[in-house]
Amino acid sequence: MTARKTALVVAPGRGTYGKNELGSIARLHGARFADLIAHFDAQRRDRGQPTVSELDGAERFSVATHMRGDVAAPLIYTATVLDYLSIDREKFDVVGALGNSMGWYSALALGGAVSVANGFRISNAMGLNSQTHGPGGQILLQVVDEDWRPVPGLRQTLFALVAAIASRPGHALALSIDLAGMLVFAGNEEGLAALLAEAPPTPGRDPLRLAGHGPFHTPLMVGSSDKAKAELPAALFGTPALPLIDGRGHIWRRFAGDSAAVRDYTFGHQILAPYDFALSVQVAVKEFAPDVIILPGPGDTLGGAIAQSLIAIGWQGIASKADFAARQAADPILLSMGRADQRAAVTGHK
Repeated sequence: MTARKTALVVAPGRGTYGKNELGSIARLHGARFADLIAHFDAQRRDRGQPTVSELDGAERFSVATHMRGDVAAPLIYTATVLDYLSIDREKFDVVGALGNSMGWYSALALGGAVSVANGFRISNAMGLNSQTHGPGGQILLQVVDEDWRPVPGLRQTLFALVAAIASRPGHALALSIDLAGMLVFAGNEEGLAALLAEAPPTPGRDPLRLAGHGPFHTPLMVGSSDKAKAELPAALFGTPALPLIDGRGHIWRRFAGDSAAVRDYTFGHQILAPYDFALSVQVAVKEFAPDVIILPGPGDTLGGAIAQSLIAIGWQGIASKADFAARQAADPILLSMGRADQRAAVTGHK
């Protein structure tokens, strides 16, 4: 029998369940995981919310509806967890889990720090709680060129500009998420307007205001943090059965973590401080040296950020987009379950 490949699993965050993913939960998982989907639906129904099945089964994708936090979060969690449960364990030995932003809530369930059912409860509650914040939002800026190499000095220039804007009276602005090749800054409307007006030219795309997103991972989210601590009890949390790598690059070791500390991080630092996704990927590959990285659905938009995180440290000689493409063609290091061919390689089913 062929030896299993070691794998890291990376849970995606907001913005990954889009038009192309509508109906995918029922299509990919409806037969095998009908009971689990029904349990998630019951949790939503008990709260007077449209069910996952109803939202996934809508006639058409609605930005106004499906991109809203209280809808996006349960859809993304469901798709991610069911993909994770579909991984062929005779082919892959999962050695750790991490996530991007709200993907951390999914990672908690993948790693066994919470049950799958309680992970849905947390994600569903946080999708609603994420709308509890001060005025503001997020802006995405690219800092790498077309070959995914850093533009010299651009990252430092942006951080200096953001610090200068944040020092002005009435302006709030800070790093929200580090995606290696892209930076997400968050703040209030005054801070965001100043950044849009004063940002230097960036490659690839103009600065993008992310629709429907609040000032995530900044102190402006204190209302969300307080609400989470009040309504989501410590009893939901245990110690992880798999290593978990959080948004600081900290590793929560299997069977050795403090469940109270995991909860404190999840509803404190994880909400109120920057999420360094690039660092979490880099720490994970250095620590666990996986044969592959598996990206569950929905979608595969996080694949670029994973690749750029590897490029930034020259992982296994991958130093550019061209290097990454060549590696993917010869011996894929990233398997995205949102792509049919790569999904088949992960699940053993077409």
